[in-house]
Amino acid sequence: MKSDIRVCSAWRAVHDRPVYTLSDTCPECGADAENSAPAPFDPNDPHGEYRRALKRRHR
Repeated sequence: MKSDIRVCSAWRAVHDRPVYTLSDTCPECGADAENSAPAPFDPNDPHGEYRRALKRRHR
């Protein structure tokens, strides 16, 4: 599921703090806005196998 809240892609270089928006561009500088949510799954997660095993065990 994609998040509706976006953050300015150039906020580190242009702004003092992150600028959040619902549009595709930053309202202050006009740069592209990108998804602000982190990825929910990392295929290279070294502990993923153990977390899934714990979930199965505690059901």
